[in-house]
Amino acid sequence: MKLFRSALALAVTLGLAACQGTPTRAEAGHEARPAGAKPAATAAEADAFIAGVNKEIRDTYREITAAQWVSETYINADTEVLVSKANERNLVRVSKNVEDARKFAGVSGISPATQRGIDLIKLQTAMPAPKDPAKLAELTEIASRLNAAYGSGKSCKDASDPKTCRNLDDLSKVLAEKRDWDLDLEAWTAWHDTARGMRKDYVRFAELVNEGAREIGYGDAGEAWRSGYDMSPADLRKETDRLWSQVKPLYDELQCYARNKLAAKYGAKMPKDGTIPAHITGNMWAQDWSALYPLLQPYPGVSNLDVDAALKRGKYTPEKMAQRAEDFYTSLGFPSLPKSFYTNSQLKRPQDRDVVCHASAWDIDLAGDVRIKMCINPNEEDFRTIYHELGHIYYYLAYNPLPPLFQTGAHDGFHEAIGDTIQLNLTPSYLAQIGLAGNAKANPKAVLNAQMKQALEKIAFLPFGKLIDEWRWGVFDGSITPANYNAAWWELKKKYQGVAPVVARTENDFDPGAKYHVPGNTPYMRYFLAHILQFQFQRSLCEAAGFKGPLHECSVYGNKTAGAKYWAMLQKGASQTWQATLSELTGKGEMDASAILDYFAPLYGYLKEQNRGKDCGWQ
Repeated sequence: MKLFRSALALAVTLGLAACQGTPTRAEAGHEARPAGAKPAATAAEADAFIAGVNKEIRDTYREITAAQWVSETYINADTEVLVSKANERNLVRVSKNVEDARKFAGVSGISPATQRGIDLIKLQTAMPAPKDPAKLAELTEIASRLNAAYGSGKSCKDASDPKTCRNLDDLSKVLAEKRDWDLDLEAWTAWHDTARGMRKDYVRFAELVNEGAREIGYGDAGEAWRSGYDMSPADLRKETDRLWSQVKPLYDELQCYARNKLAAKYGAKMPKDGTIPAHITGNMWAQDWSALYPLLQPYPGVSNLDVDAALKRGKYTPEKMAQRAEDFYTSLGFPSLPKSFYTNSQLKRPQDRDVVCHASAWDIDLAGDVRIKMCINPNEEDFRTIYHELGHIYYYLAYNPLPPLFQTGAHDGFHEAIGDTIQLNLTPSYLAQIGLAGNAKANPKAVLNAQMKQALEKIAFLPFGKLIDEWRWGVFDGSITPANYNAAWWELKKKYQGVAPVVARTENDFDPGAKYHVPGNTPYMRYFLAHILQFQFQRSLCEAAGFKGPLHECSVYGNKTAGAKYWAMLQKGASQTWQATLSELTGKGEMDASAILDYFAPLYGYLKEQNRGKDCGWQ
């Protein structure tokens, strides 16, 4: 199961970038005050306000994150109450700060740092709450209930006998390891059916967060989410479409190649419309096709990259896997992880209670108590996931000295891209260097195999990364109504991925809820953007390291020059626009997917050759 997409804390995800909803001085102008009106606020008062907000965040942060941590690592009714009430108190605080920040619109003489802090305040949560106390309490209760429902989800043949129950790990293992059409379909259906009970709660949840978003000046919650990118919400949509257009040709070739290989295996069972059945991709959400690699590899046996077997031979425990990932970061000159990381993290699935195993990275106190929450197994998938999660951890540590309002990524895609960039450095030569691979010969066939394996993870993910928030934006703006929640979900899956179910899914189902980030209310466009940025970051780090070969062969392991440049970017947090931060690392203040095509150039050529004369595309 691919679980490397981190969920930041539910209701305390700090501001992502300058808020477009708060009027700037130029937009607001200087209107004459009516007689008897209170004196206008001053720049000094704005400074004091932001200083107070930063102090308040530091003072309350541990309470909310501790409640959330316990609610995900000890799932029960009591911890649901604790996190619900902690979220409620936090949202009251956030709402008050948003309201208080309004008085500084148009005030002259405010310093750039203070103005940025004011702009960021409205983006302190992905869950804008209504002012009405009763509705606020209802929202936090629903949020906790949805999160717990996902974490405790099970499919049971006999509800009275726990031994007949299978959780997400169990069902995902079937999809990843079995290439049996019927077994995979049964496991896929079993998990998706567990989400049916979330539907009513999610309808109400969307109504409440929309109300909260409108109260702080947005048209809906989706517009609020899109406002965190130092550009207008409309421009962000255009930007994601532009980036998708850059990489879509490569995805289309991969989808065609995979479908034809699957058709050779499953024959007449395959649909005739050019789509790939969702349940045979090896992944519960068809977001990662890595499990299909044995079927899709161009040249079977041409490599020496059996990382799973190497991990077992090396007797890698979850702790040892985390330490190996830490070694990569420290080789770049990054600091060692605090000792508390290993004592406080959840690295294994406990046997005595339900937990949310979805991998996530946590900054508990904005001051060094950093943790990851995973259920680590000794396999390549989880090994790579740890490198990703430590990217979040090191971002936290790098920007911890900043004021709390600036303690987040330049935009949310940056946070996800840090560790993903490091994953790109886990080349055959690096794996051989650390004893997890043989000395694989650098020949074109081995290169194509390695690129296929990566593409099945990273390129297959791109349309999925885009469609989840496309669906939620539609829910929030009303273009997708509760009456067609599920139909709209599958329309988007088909449009972007060329993936479809082979069994009827109706409006009695709630298949979006089968993906953690929907009930967990975690914005998802960050992951799409991260998949663009990581290749752009990697190209720049390799240039800094003086690497001259093909981009896919570069590993900056041990290179302090590249590490210093990367660490300098992490230290900026959200203290300036993401365009400025990106420019300092890459020399370009615009996201650019061309590095993906550079990286996968060998595979792209191979796919086009293999697909020549084949019927590609889907209806």
